[in-house]
Order: sequence, then C-alpha cells, then structure tokens
Amino acid sequence: MQLFDTIQSMGHEQVVLCSDPVTGLRAIVAIHDTSLGPALGGTRMWKYASDDDAITDALRLSRGMTYKAAVSGVNLGGGKAVIIGDSRTEKSESLFRAYGRFVESLRGRYITAEDVGTSVRDMEWIRMETKYVTGVGGNGGSGDPSPVTALGVYSGMKATAKFAWGSDALAGKRIVVQGAGNVASFLVRHLTKDGATVFVTDIYEEKARALATETGASYIKPEEVFTTACDIFSPNALGAILNDETIPNLSCQIVCGGANNQLKDEQKHAEALRDRSIVYAPDYVVNSGGLMNVASEVEGYNRDKVMRQAEGIYDITMNILTTARDGNMLTIQASNRIAEDRIRKVRHVHGTYIGSPTIRGV
Repeated sequence: MQLFDTIQSMGHEQVVLCSDPVTGLRAIVAIHDTSLGPALGGTRMWKYASDDDAITDALRLSRGMTYKAAVSGVNLGGGKAVIIGDSRTEKSESLFRAYGRFVESLRGRYITAEDVGTSVRDMEWIRMETKYVTGVGGNGGSGDPSPVTALGVYSGMKATAKFAWGSDALAGKRIVVQGAGNVASFLVRHLTKDGATVFVTDIYEEKARALATETGASYIKPEEVFTTACDIFSPNALGAILNDETIPNLSCQIVCGGANNQLKDEQKHAEALRDRSIVYAPDYVVNSGGLMNVASEVEGYNRDKVMRQAEGIYDITMNILTTARDGNMLTIQASNRIAEDRIRKVRHVHGTYIGSPTIRGV
C-alpha cells in the first residue's frame, strides 16, 4: 500500500498507528474529516489477515463515518479505529487502558465508542484513561448503542419497502439477515414482531441458532445467505460483501442492512445492484442510529430524543431514494451528494477541528 497516496485520495486528515508491546496493543486510528466537529467513531477489534487490511478497513470505515454524520445532521466529523487481535481471546484491561492513553493523546480530535468486537465493558476500561469515549454505562452514559442502531436500520428498511412496493408493511416479507450480533439481534426482533419471515445466519453458528430459536426465525448456513430466495437481504456483519461474486447470486428486490461498507467497490457494485433492479439503501444512512446515540452524549444524553432521531431515518432514507430516482443517480451517489453539500457549507465556518470538546456526563 502507498499509504500517503491512499490517505490523500480518500481525504483523510490524520492516521495514527498505536503500539504497546507490553500489552500487545496494535491499533490504528483514522481521522477522516473534522469540518463538522470532532471525529467520532467506534473501535473495532478484529483479527485481520495483514496490517494493510487493517489500515484499509480503518480508512474506509472512518470515511463512512464522515458521510454518516453529515447526512444524518449530526455535528461531528468522521473517525474510526481498529485494534488488531482476536476479540474472543486477546482482550485485557491493560490493552484497552493502553489504547485509552493513545486516544487521550489526540486531545479530543477523536472520540471513540463500541464497535464490532468491543463492548460496553471495554469502553469502561478505555474511560479509565480518557474522557473521549462514549457508549459507557452509568453516570449519564448511553450504554450499548445497538438497540438504537437496529431501530434506525428497521426504519430505513420500512422506508425502502415503501419506495419499492408502495407500502412499508413488512408482514409476510421474506428477509435474510446476515449476522447475529447485537444490532442484528435487535433488528430480527423488530422484523419477527412485524410478522416477517426471517432467515438468519452468522459465522458463529451457535449465536445464529440461539437467535432463531428465541425469535421464531429460521437458521440458514452462512454459504446459503446469498442464494436463499427473499424480498430483502439485510447485511449486518462485516463489509465488502456485495461484490462480483455475490451480487449475481442475489434474488432480492431490496438490500438494506446495518453493516458498514457493504459495497466492495462503491461505484461498480452500486451499478451492479441497479442493473439487477435491486434497490440499495446506503448503509451509512440506515445504520446512523448508533452514531446519533453516542453523539447525544457529547451534548448530554437524552434517550427519548435519540429514539425519535433514529425513527427519523425513515424520512432521511426516503429523501435519498427519491432524490436518486428523480436525478437518475445511484442511491449512494445521492446520499454522498447530500453529505458533501452539508460538509462544504459548514467547512468555511469550522475548518479543521483542533479543540477539546466537553463530554457531559462522562
């Protein structure tokens, strides 16, 4: 990887590599754009195949956070961090506290939160070393943002159904949910309560089977996720799963899920979905409820307000879909244009964020 060329082409302001041999910490913090405010984004812990893969993930995820904040009306910039390691076997208090010291050294330019492979407990360890962390429990913290993220995905899915079929009712619809983590679990509960026929899978079979048993969904094997006939395919695991190999196997009319960076190549694979008459709800739009949740902590957490904001993702999604249709654009182009327009209008007021925010309640 030509790191500086990649950073410049993607528009990043700063990328920080963090290493602590004593605790085994190897982490990357990517700050994409702080025109709207300090960069906020979760810390992901994953066993990447290579350092390049970890850096690429951090860069893509942080860019997505910038657009997510902009399109959802949140006054924050985009950032993301990854810790290289197996979240099931390599976590420790000392590792997360060492990581918290690195977050503290950025003096508020980056505020972290929970993500794939990390938990509220991990955020509490980080908080021992820095105030620049959200999603913690107690003392005004919001705790796990997954219920709010799932509500946003559910709201975005209903809007997409309304756009595609003229009704947002999901009863009787066949929906394949990829992933059985926190967000997917809350989403499946919404869908089965609505009377949808839900199929669920995960690379950890026991999690998917337990979720299926609890909710009345049906378990399918991971290799069946792209070939199972359905009305809606909902990716809620890792990114880049919409690609040259998988898209031809889809039999759905809608793709709408909470996973970040679902399109391996944003332009190419958005076009491939459109060519197959599949409506794509941009991932960073429908999964922005989690950002709304943790962003609320920066101002002083208000649960009722956050839930209303997450339900408002219905209208945000509908606006993007109709803008794309009326402008003969891809849906990702429409959402990017709306986000970029907001960033451009505010940038001349704020510039690059250099201050230290006050996080109330933490």
